[in-house]
Amino acid sequence: MNRRDALLAALVALLWGVNFVAIDLGMGDMPPLLFLAVRFAAVVLIAIWFVPRPRVSWTKLVGVGAFMSLGQFGFLYASMALGMPPGLASLVLQAQVVLTILIAAGVLRERPTPAQIAGVVLGSVGLAVVGVGRGGHVPLIALLLCLAGALSWAIGNVIARAAKAPGGLGMTVWSGLVVPVPALALALLIDGPDRVWLGIAHFGWAAALSTVYTVIGATLVGYGIYNGLLARNPASAVAPWILLVPVVGIASAWLVRGEVPTPGELAGGALLVAGVIVATGVIRVRRPGTFRIARARSASEGGEPGVTPDEPVRRDARA
Repeated sequence: MNRRDALLAALVALLWGVNFVAIDLGMGDMPPLLFLAVRFAAVVLIAIWFVPRPRVSWTKLVGVGAFMSLGQFGFLYASMALGMPPGLASLVLQAQVVLTILIAAGVLRERPTPAQIAGVVLGSVGLAVVGVGRGGHVPLIALLLCLAGALSWAIGNVIARAAKAPGGLGMTVWSGLVVPVPALALALLIDGPDRVWLGIAHFGWAAALSTVYTVIGATLVGYGIYNGLLARNPASAVAPWILLVPVVGIASAWLVRGEVPTPGELAGGALLVAGVIVATGVIRVRRPGTFRIARARSASEGGEPGVTPDEPVRRDARA
């Protein structure tokens, strides 16, 4: 992954970390699946008129929409409605990083490098430390639903990677066609028509502002960039960056919702950041007295695509 893609991946982590608080503030008493249907109906109605359909099969479009959007967010919204705090939700959902790398290795034969494995292990330890450090109690069903969302997201990642669509925004918008009708149908089935109608009638300013952020910031910008990254880079190189999402999610929940992080959360967040640095190969130690900074050089920079020239720099007292 080159420097530009690394910065884009960090931006995605920022947008998605804040998104958990936006969802929590906006959903209120609305049925979670109704809120999801509104979000993706807005995505499609706003963007489908000027974003061309990506040159991938409808099967892959439906697969990405069903798993990365409908499945992930359907489970996530339901989990938060049942008591999962936004900061913790941002943490638990990152189980998708490990699941993505495992599924990509099995399905796409994308073998992770030792550095990526080490980074994911380090980041996973950070997740565990944050989880233990939170204390308190979360309903088991809420935890299981959040983990189901992580699995659905991981499957969607692998389908998006296999599709290799040239533009991430097109994949995001057109795969969103899959979401509104099934989400609304499930809301009617699970919550009943009376509660759905009540949720529509009480759709206020908080829900509207939350929808604007989730549609523009998290979906059109965030997933547009993310799907583009998956098209250009191995899933095992993209997924570790998303380990930064809980750091942003916990910090924003602290600032907005008063969820004060514990020392365990802070320590775990530091491990998460370290895991991303190791997994993405920003700085790698080779041997005593020598270090190298990895920099992917694209063809436009004078290098061959896929080649990462790493220039060793020696600490020499005579220099």
